[in-house]
Amino acid sequence: MTLAAAVAELLGPNPPIRIECYDGSSLGPPPGSARATLVIRDADALRYALTAPGELGLARAYVSGALDVEGDIFASLDLRHALPDVRMTAGAWLALARLAGREGLRRPPLPPEEARLHGRRHTRERDAAAIAHHYDVSNDFYRIVLGPAMTYSCAVWTDTTADLAEAQRNKYELIARKLALRPGMRLLDVGCGWGGMAIHAAREHGVEAVGVTLSREQAAYARDAVKEAGVDHLVDIRVQDYRDVDDGPYDAISSIGMFEHVGLARLGEYFDRLHALLRPQGRLLNHGISRPPRPGARPRFARRSFIDRYVFPDGELHEVGTVVSRMQRSGFEVRHLESLREHYARTLRAWVANLEGAWDEAVRLVGPGRARVWRLYMAASAVNFEEGRTQVHQVLGVRADGGRSGMPLRPDWA
Repeated sequence: MTLAAAVAELLGPNPPIRIECYDGSSLGPPPGSARATLVIRDADALRYALTAPGELGLARAYVSGALDVEGDIFASLDLRHALPDVRMTAGAWLALARLAGREGLRRPPLPPEEARLHGRRHTRERDAAAIAHHYDVSNDFYRIVLGPAMTYSCAVWTDTTADLAEAQRNKYELIARKLALRPGMRLLDVGCGWGGMAIHAAREHGVEAVGVTLSREQAAYARDAVKEAGVDHLVDIRVQDYRDVDDGPYDAISSIGMFEHVGLARLGEYFDRLHALLRPQGRLLNHGISRPPRPGARPRFARRSFIDRYVFPDGELHEVGTVVSRMQRSGFEVRHLESLREHYARTLRAWVANLEGAWDEAVRLVGPGRARVWRLYMAASAVNFEEGRTQVHQVLGVRADGGRSGMPLRPDWA
């Protein structure tokens, strides 16, 4: 049996993309007519798939290079919708095992890009290791992916003609308006990344900003960016856990794209700490990826998922109602909630285009495995946002001690 014949038993004889196999067999549309081609380069692809059936095994094969996607990666992801009922029958499993050769079911070495964390989840030490795995990759690599804005969170698009940098400025300005930033105020930016929000707040609104991150590479870049922007007298960038910030009160707190790292067990500690750091009538803007409600769904990425092993180890997504309830239990009055789901899909597609447009340079900086991780995860995430399997929300809360919120009668940031 050829490999293509074995694959056809799983996927059917007419997949929407072309599949080329290392034994010379193929199936699907003829060469040059398919939007994407899935290339099975060697038997290790089968061994990864057989020793970890499902998403993780296929991801290992792709990251290692044993499996490749040529052409439109979004078209290759459409395969799961065209073929929703694929099941590994005993016959197909045995056929693939025979094709895997003498090594049989011996799993190939794990790609070095797979995270291997130790210790109890969401301790300071393990959180720092998880952050380092994802963010301490290469600032130059992130500059390729993120563009000049160096902002790694959902942008806000006012129309389809805006570019990515403009859309990221829109996001920062929207948050600044929701927080009612004014000259002389103190802002704490939790998970400050490469300093974008802190710089925007200082430069455009005269705010004294403190940005905290666990990534040393991010902090080094952000400090240089602060100086280049001419706001180093207003902005302080620290390598610090938010749990160790003790120089409140702050007039406002922004948390943009770090909430996914907190963990369900730590939500109370997280919101309690931020509430304690705010002055009365101070506002918190919590911007985080979330998930729709699913009966019995676990809050974290599955332990055997590609995202958990390669992208966001220990990451957890929460249903937005849980977030709102936990904020209010910590003393916040939630005043506004906004979904930006479609905006994140557009942002991710822009990042994928940036990466693919400078692929050779990206590979030179971080290696082919790491570049493949980012290509796959950003493309798959874009599709998940487009199809509603993943969400992102900005939740605005205020410390309304004694019922005094200081909020306008109607939102003044629209």
